[in-house]
Amino acid sequence: MDLTTKYMGLKLKNPLVASASPLSRSLDSIKHLEDAGIAAVTMYSLFEEQIDQESKHLDHFLSYGSNSFAEALSYFPEPTSFNLGPEEYLELIHNATQSVGIPVIGSLNGVSQGGWTRYAKLIQDAGADALELNVYYIPTDPSMPGSEVEEMYKNVVSDVRKSVSIPLAVKIGPYFSNMAYSAKQIVDAGANALVLFNRFYQPNINLESLEVEPDLNLSTSFDIRLPLRWIAILFGRLSCDFALTSGVHTHEDVLKAMMAGANCTQMAAELLEHGYDRIGQILQEMTRWMEEFEYESVQQMRGSVSQKNVAEPAAFERANYMKVLHSFRLDPTGWSI
Repeated sequence: MDLTTKYMGLKLKNPLVASASPLSRSLDSIKHLEDAGIAAVTMYSLFEEQIDQESKHLDHFLSYGSNSFAEALSYFPEPTSFNLGPEEYLELIHNATQSVGIPVIGSLNGVSQGGWTRYAKLIQDAGADALELNVYYIPTDPSMPGSEVEEMYKNVVSDVRKSVSIPLAVKIGPYFSNMAYSAKQIVDAGANALVLFNRFYQPNINLESLEVEPDLNLSTSFDIRLPLRWIAILFGRLSCDFALTSGVHTHEDVLKAMMAGANCTQMAAELLEHGYDRIGQILQEMTRWMEEFEYESVQQMRGSVSQKNVAEPAAFERANYMKVLHSFRLDPTGWSI
């Protein structure tokens, strides 16, 4: 059974990639991932705030919506609380690329244009096989038009693309007025791949302390629906590769992602909850399913259930919404589907 796939020109032995998370915080953990069968590792993110907290341009973006609350910027962690400083991060990438035989993908998390983008080149020089740019931005200024947000994304990607020659993936969220247009703009700016989607971790309100608290909820397989839909829509329309992230927990999730058009899947929550052994289990279950349904390779199924190739393309648009709402029926015991 041929499980190999290509992602940004990198040959992967299977579609399972470790996404940016604490899984890549140490060299030992990266080695464990390789031994367990992972095809590539995306490094824990190096944050723009770690690199250049004094940047006036950065402050311009971070202060949006915080003018009335002087304490708002205090929510950002102190530099000492980050897992790795910039120099240690580069050293870890260098050591990882020298110690494992799978691709190591660096990760930069930023939003503004500025000097922090030079670290893209430093990550490349440290030996990274590719770079994932994680653009995480929540516009809160009512006077800021969506076109300015889209332009900011495009400019950041363009700046990073000019800094490196290695493959560049861009990880984004789904919150654009026209997701397809924004995705194309990012690809045109130099992205070789899109990673769909970034999870925007929502804060919670503590009713006892009456404070806003950070809150982390790991994904479930249900979360795969949104990236699955958009990869299926964009497959064949954009000249880039796709990685599906958020909600990849089972062999079925991986198979669905490939059929939608993904080149690979990225997972973290499943491994954080159940350990490295899940990698081998998922690969075995994939192989059994492919044998049962007579697939010879992962490549054979890629994009087979994308919007471009399904019998009813409208299923990825309003038709699905209407069908779901009309599927509810009232019986004597209550509502049912």
